[in-house]
Amino acid sequence: MDMIILGSVVLLGFYMAWNIGANDVANSMADAVGSKALTLKQAVIAAGICEFAGAVLVGSHVADTVRKGIVDPEVLAHLPGMVPSEAATLFVIGMASALLAAAIWLNISSLTGMPVSTTHSIVGAVAGFGIVAAGFGAVNWIKMSQIVASWFISPIVGGTMGFVIFTFISKTILGSAQPVRAAEKITPFIVFFLALTVTMATIYKGLKHIIKDVAWLTDNNTLLIAFAVAIISAVLSKFYLHRKLADKAGLSIAKQLELVEQIFVPMVIISSCSVAFAHGSNDVANAVGPLSAVVSILHTGTVAMRVGVPFWIMVLGGAGIVVGLATYGYRVMATVGSDITEITPSRGVAADIATTVTVLACSRMGLPISTTHTLVGAILGIGMARGFAGINRDVTKKIFGAWLITVPAAAVVSIILFMIGREFLFNVVHHLILAA
Repeated sequence: MDMIILGSVVLLGFYMAWNIGANDVANSMADAVGSKALTLKQAVIAAGICEFAGAVLVGSHVADTVRKGIVDPEVLAHLPGMVPSEAATLFVIGMASALLAAAIWLNISSLTGMPVSTTHSIVGAVAGFGIVAAGFGAVNWIKMSQIVASWFISPIVGGTMGFVIFTFISKTILGSAQPVRAAEKITPFIVFFLALTVTMATIYKGLKHIIKDVAWLTDNNTLLIAFAVAIISAVLSKFYLHRKLADKAGLSIAKQLELVEQIFVPMVIISSCSVAFAHGSNDVANAVGPLSAVVSILHTGTVAMRVGVPFWIMVLGGAGIVVGLATYGYRVMATVGSDITEITPSRGVAADIATTVTVLACSRMGLPISTTHTLVGAILGIGMARGFAGINRDVTKKIFGAWLITVPAAAVVSIILFMIGREFLFNVVHHLILAA
């Protein structure tokens, strides 16, 4: 029976990772696919490599058992008449319920092509079981208020950045009388900014779980590395642009714009892969965190706020993400990459830079942020730079509606699953914990 319980929880973890790949990861490559910089097959391969590398190689091997500190296990342990083994049992059932509830909500969202936040899904699900198991006092409502705040902070800041960046590209290059010559002058500066932000994001977000063990990688040194990479990239782009665009100023405006869009293709691919790598290293925790907590409790019989994540669980999470992206990611990619507004390589670069800068800056300031919401906001900002007619308002309304109900929907499903699990599985799980 213990192997059946453990096997079921492992399947839950894989199912959650599959849904993260189908929904969250699809966001990271949506610009590249929507702008036709990559085919769907190429995007799946590129994102799969970057996500798996981020999750398995540099993902955190110590996970918060309760995502984002939403529920304190100590509250369960100190309920009147509750003995430690019973609290641990409730916690196992609760985390398994939360994992399944979040995965179900993500699955429903992916079926309809709606990009939602994986973190918000698991947070809402954990809060749901916490309320039923130990009352409203078990939930960290300050953290929950920060989650709600991110619904507004993420898309507004991302949208503003997207609007500003694409307006700059549009006025200085695309709207120029000679787009080719303008691109040759301006694009190296865009490459510099892109390389700077991508390098910093890769270090601070993608490698954040291992840089704490690297003494010399201070903030100042990170900035120097990023500047060096940015300068080298800008200089190389200058030579590339000269070769690519030399003697093309005499072409028609339509041909020049086509050439200009082509030079943005490598940038949108690099930026999208960077987002995927950082995502894999961080958001895999939404699947492996609860799974690691359950596995730890079943083996030790005790509840800990932070537990080690076995390597096989990291691989399971990374593999699940890749499979989810490959089998079902196309729906969300279509919504984000083409249904909100038309994406070209230059617009994709603007959206990716806006998203990367916003997530990096807000994370460094300790502000709550959602990468999904930020990217969608950036794409909306790009659409608004072209006028409101460039935005599909029906799709936008549906996305906003899905965001608003993500936390309560995941919470309700989690509550139902927890009550069923507590009624029918309590004695079985309790026996396993006592035997640990």
